[in-house]
Amino acid sequence: MKLYVSYLGGTGGYDKGYMRCDMPVWRRAVILLAIGANLGNSDYPTPREACLAAVLALRALPGVTVEAVSRWFESAPVPLSDQPWYVNGVVRVRTDLSPVVLLQSLHGIERDFGRVRQERNEARILDLDIIDYDGLIQNADTAGQGGPILPHPRAAERAFVLRPILDIAPEWQHPVSGDTLATLLRALPPGQSIRPLS
Repeated sequence: MKLYVSYLGGTGGYDKGYMRCDMPVWRRAVILLAIGANLGNSDYPTPREACLAAVLALRALPGVTVEAVSRWFESAPVPLSDQPWYVNGVVRVRTDLSPVVLLQSLHGIERDFGRVRQERNEARILDLDIIDYDGLIQNADTAGQGGPILPHPRAAERAFVLRPILDIAPEWQHPVSGDTLATLLRALPPGQSIRPLS
């Protein structure tokens, strides 16, 4: 049994509890988190401001240490639509939170930014995803209730995920296929527009 601290976002505090985990995730695992946004609001007028504020929110999470932040990229929505372009980046963190607790914490941050999940691939004020949790592989059956599928099931198909990873973890390999970033970038589906922001 291990004590964890979970960010609840919007409830005025943090939640303490216990959670059983079958693998040694309590050793400050190395995690890659994707940040994206293509909407603004009264608090964060532009997607870039929302992404920058999200990094500050991650730095404030108990049990999480932000080690590196990629450049910010602007990318067309995937699948293609008439939505505004996204601002995307990837953050490398260390944590002793389990995958499910980390995911709950990310969803708490999203709620605090005003995100309401309604439809898949909808425009959003903020999107936070666990791309890789220290090489852990788990599917819907092994993730447990509310746990994330790892690695992120579409990470290898998204330029807006792979290009930022190249900035902060160039040696990264996909935990399932073992493919390097160079291999994954060459194999990307065509038509994904992405450019670094100045």
